[in-house]
Amino acid sequence: MGAVSHTAALHAGRRAAPSAILRPVIGRAAMLLGTLFGVGLLPMAPGTIAAALALAVYAALPFGGASLGLYLLVGVGAVVGVLASQRLPGEWGHDPRRAVVDEAVGMWTACLFVPKEAAWLLGAFVLFRLLDALKPPPLRQLERLPGGWGVMADDVAAGLITAGLLLGLRTLLAA
Repeated sequence: MGAVSHTAALHAGRRAAPSAILRPVIGRAAMLLGTLFGVGLLPMAPGTIAAALALAVYAALPFGGASLGLYLLVGVGAVVGVLASQRLPGEWGHDPRRAVVDEAVGMWTACLFVPKEAAWLLGAFVLFRLLDALKPPPLRQLERLPGGWGVMADDVAAGLITAGLLLGLRTLLAA
């Protein structure tokens, strides 16, 4: 059917191909999820706001720490993030500032081994945001992966580094 829109096809008495109907729906869903329901469109600090909202969501959930629920949240979030990020508008470039689903998943990853206590959650937030902003090796290299993988990988890795450092600190404090 080519470049004929769904509306034009209906007016001409023809049916649009399913892919022509689904393409805009998938694009809108990717925009909503990739920008974390519009948070990425905010003019100032969208990544920090997305991470803070993700932390608030995590704090409100009935599970925490190294639980199956948190592992599922991180895993499903990462898959959704990769898929959504690679469908964001091309003019935004690779790993655009507007794509903030990666900050949410990275923040949840940072909480993997952290008790649900204010001091630990604040520490996870600050350390994760610091690592995400500075992008020490290998984070910068992971960001260069193609498509949605590059968008998500550096933030998930920053979350894993944060979780590991805070687990080490907890172990030292318990000794």
